[in-house]
This record gives sequence, structure tokens and C-alpha cells, in this order.
Amino acid sequence: MKISEVISHLEKLAPTAYAEDFDNVGLLVGDAEAEVTKILVTLDTLESVVDEAIEKGANLIVSFHPIIFSGLKKITGASYVEKAVIKAIRNDIAIYATHTALDNSDKGVNFQICKKLELKNTQILIPQKGTILHLVTYVPTPNAEKLRTALFNAGAGGIGNYDCCSFNIEGIGTFRAGEGSHPYVGEIGEIHKENEIRISVIFEKHLKNSVLKALKDNHPYEEVAYEIFSLVNDNQTIGMGMIGELENEMDEIEFLNYLKQKMNAKAVRHSKLLNKKIRKVAVLGGSGSFAIRNAKSAGADVFVTADLKYHDFFSAENRILLADIGHYESEQFTKELLTAYLSEKFTNFAILKSEIDTNPVYYY
Repeated sequence: MKISEVISHLEKLAPTAYAEDFDNVGLLVGDAEAEVTKILVTLDTLESVVDEAIEKGANLIVSFHPIIFSGLKKITGASYVEKAVIKAIRNDIAIYATHTALDNSDKGVNFQICKKLELKNTQILIPQKGTILHLVTYVPTPNAEKLRTALFNAGAGGIGNYDCCSFNIEGIGTFRAGEGSHPYVGEIGEIHKENEIRISVIFEKHLKNSVLKALKDNHPYEEVAYEIFSLVNDNQTIGMGMIGELENEMDEIEFLNYLKQKMNAKAVRHSKLLNKKIRKVAVLGGSGSFAIRNAKSAGADVFVTADLKYHDFFSAENRILLADIGHYESEQFTKELLTAYLSEKFTNFAILKSEIDTNPVYYY
């Protein structure tokens, strides 16, 4: 099994096409064509984690946070980043990071928080824009069924819980083949009319290459006419944060205790108590102050996140309870998620969850 095959499965869970522009995800260190021995899953790739990989015989580290975030102008071992990278390279250990690609997945970081809090009726809090594409093509009527099926098999035509969705219009196409062409129908130099079907499907942007390959491989024409548009529709399966509901509403203090216990948090920093019941819960793992407005607009009773600053708490404006459980605490269960996912996909080598607690924050 090559590292590239593992990456292929990781990118089905968390396509890198949906990572935030500022991020650095994907294969950061190593050769994608190397054979995998074992995989070590971690939240952070510190030097101690690379040591753990060496000790356990793992040559691929799958990390949530990228150890290389901004450009490295030199690698001399002067920083913790450089030390980890040098040790990984010396020991032929590859490093792959998911970060905001997994943040934006509907089965990623925030899904895991919702699971821990046992929320129901969950949905994306901030759907990502520009992720849905619309394909229109024209095909001879006898070939339409074969082409539609190929497009569906490539992932086109999915809308929420529905698949194989398309719209089809019958019409007449015209063309004239020029010198050097090899027309499927018609004669060179003569205007030809053909009964055609106009097929319209939508698909998520990370599927673009596979959808276009299916189109060109299964279309009979030498020159395939098609159009692709980017839609402004919200994508309900890709985006930051999630929102859901508790099975039973709780008092604020009861919920904060519940949150602390479920998320193994040492402490919970929170805004002013509002003496209201908690039912609707918005969550966003990691630094989530940018989503306070979205949580309020969605009607959440509480917003669970991390790294809130002093002035962020004023943004509650007596409308919502803000609960900061800590950056590490909000993302810690990502290791469980990735380990379980990879263990299901690969049974011919070990998937190991790192035993190292990489949380740099301590409480007195």
C-alpha cells in the first residue's frame, strides 16, 4: 500500500479543495509513492511524536495541525518546527495534515464534537461558498443514458440525501465538420442536424476532474461541447462549525458541567449567564470567534468554541451564552475520528493513535 492510496482515502473524508486559503494541508513531508508500514495519528506533529513513530515503526504520520504552516526559509533545527521536520526526513517518515479540510467536512472536527455532546438534527453552521458547480452538456439522444450514468458514477447529480439528479431537454444540435476532423455523425463540409439531449447536473468542486473525465470518456463526439458554472447556492455538507439540539434542554450551569465532563475540559470560560434554558447548541472546534455572529443568527442558545479574547465575550450581547473550552480540548477527539476512519479503510497494516498529549496549555 502506497502513501498516495492512503491520501486518496483521507481526501474523500476531507478534500483539500475545501481547506481555507490561509492553510497548509496535504502531504507536507515525504514521498507519496513510498510503501506504508504503519500510520501514526496525532493532533500535532512535534519532535516527540516523530520519536514515537520511529519507536513504533510507523513511516506515515497523519496529523490534524500542519507542522509546516508558513514558509520555511531554512531548516537548521533552530525551532521546534525545524527539529520535527529534520527528524522526519532523516527517518523517511512522511507527514500529512488535514486541518481546515477536516474542519470543513460534515464528518470532521465539529461532527465529532456534536457526537460527544449527543446533539441531534445537526447541520453546517457556516456553509462554504463557491463549492457547487453546474455542468451542462449536449449529447446525441441514443448516447444520453450511458453518459448520464457515467456522470452519476463520477459523483455528479448529488443534492442532499438524493443522488442521480439531472435535468434533460430534447433539442436539435447543428455543426459542420472541418478538414482534418473525424465526425461521429455527418459529413465533412456539410451542416449536420442531430437530435440531442441537453443534460444538466451539479457536483461538488473537488469532483471536477473525475466528472470531466467521465464526460469525455463517454461522449461520442470528437469535440465535446460543455459549460461549467459556479453556483452561489450554499453547500449544506461543507463548511465551518455545526449546530444541533440537545435531547433535553438544560439549565446553563447544568449544561456547562455537562460540557466540561463530555469534552474533558479542565475549565470553561464563559460569558454572562442569561438565566435561560439551553437546547440549541452551536459548535466550532479551534479558534471560533469569527462565528459568534453566525451562531447568534442561527438562534443558538450557546456557542461552544475556543480561543475567545476579552472583547469577544462582549459580542454575546445578552443573546447567547459563549463557552470557551480550550483549543486542544475542542479538537482532541480528532485523533479518534481519523484513527477509526483509517482503521475501517485499511486492515493490512496498523493504524496507531498517538499516546502523546501535545496540549501546550497547562492549568494550575
